[in-house]
Amino acid sequence: MITESQRVKFEAYKASSGSGKAFDRLAKLFDDGAFTEINAGVKHNGESAGVIAAYGYVDGSIVYAFSQDKTVKGGAVNVHHAAKICKALDLASRTGAPVVGIYDSNGAFIDDGAEALKAYSDILTQINNLSGVVPQISVIAGTCAGSAAMAACSADIVVITDEGELYTDPNCVKKGGDAVKNGTAAVCAKDDTAAMEEVRKLISVLPQNNISVAPMFEFDAPSGAADGSAEKIAKAVADQGSIIELSDSFGDSAYTAFAAIGGSVVGIAATNKKEGKLSSDDCSKLARFVRTCDAFTVPVVTFIDTEGFSPETGVRDMAKLANAYAEATALKISIVTGKAYGAAMSALGSGNADVTYAYPDAVISPLAPETAVEFLWHDKLKGAKDLAAERTKLAEQYAEENASVFNAAEKGCIDDIITADEAREKILAALEAMSGKRMNKRLPKKHSNMPF
Repeated sequence: MITESQRVKFEAYKASSGSGKAFDRLAKLFDDGAFTEINAGVKHNGESAGVIAAYGYVDGSIVYAFSQDKTVKGGAVNVHHAAKICKALDLASRTGAPVVGIYDSNGAFIDDGAEALKAYSDILTQINNLSGVVPQISVIAGTCAGSAAMAACSADIVVITDEGELYTDPNCVKKGGDAVKNGTAAVCAKDDTAAMEEVRKLISVLPQNNISVAPMFEFDAPSGAADGSAEKIAKAVADQGSIIELSDSFGDSAYTAFAAIGGSVVGIAATNKKEGKLSSDDCSKLARFVRTCDAFTVPVVTFIDTEGFSPETGVRDMAKLANAYAEATALKISIVTGKAYGAAMSALGSGNADVTYAYPDAVISPLAPETAVEFLWHDKLKGAKDLAAERTKLAEQYAEENASVFNAAEKGCIDDIITADEAREKILAALEAMSGKRMNKRLPKKHSNMPF
């Protein structure tokens, strides 16, 4: 029978983590605000360990999470704090369930000295070992500094609130939307509630782990032709209301989003978000997204419309993009909607896509037609009264005669020529026909050595 002393201690124990932002954030994440704590009674030097670790359900699927408590010594990471996080990560690895890390801490517990550094190292090791096994989402809900910033950014997707701060150097703080603009975070949310809504949406579309299939959804078909800007194309092929765009303000010419097509989850990558050639940021954005999709076998649908890489884009970034597409074994569907020039067409994986389509007016060329005219038809420019007009005319002729999709189809470089109205239908057919795709054969190796 419980004694009075035990009852008092029990009530104090139950009340110790039942309130505050750390608790409320978890309640906003899990279905009906319900979750079960992990190592709930662990303390550090007689006080709370400064983090709540837990598991619960998100849209009916089990999810593990931890939420740092800044009210306890600024959320300082101590050895017991790290142990609670590591246990949640370990349980996630054993059960194949996603992990959500909610960060709000001023840094390490300095009094722990070298132990604090080892604590961070333990967390980083667990997170990176779990990478590619289960989806990991970080939420920067407050301060995320120093080693914690490395841990948070090791997740597959980073969500930051307007008040979130991410930095390793106090002189270089990235707050809210700034962290999205520089490519560190993928989503910026107004507050905790909005951030957890974004996380719940992302978890609902991602597979539970790397051997699970993506969920299927009921859907309403879109309307309109898949033509124009990346956003218009995505809306025309994706089920209504299913698009979740990532890194919207990072990389001016690249577009990345999760969406459902016919109820099946896909990753949409496009290169015509805005006019212009692909920058280093565009390359990083696309490469990261393709690798995230591939880790969890989410099909990648790529819409290609680009004049190539900008002069400032480093070869290393180009190679990084090519590596991401080449190494991906998930189903890859490519559709050339406009211009597809030079190395960019090669890097975007059209050659190793499972199926490649092109619109009738698309142009596929090793060089921009204007450049090809200068190299190959320079003699035809001699004597022109209006050099610019003649160059434009010859470029159009070159594109028609030498770089048309009909030439590409004859040479087996594309599988079919389709109209914008047919794009969704063709994607649906490919998704259904190749849903059982097996991993491509690869030479025995630990991993490719991607350029960074």
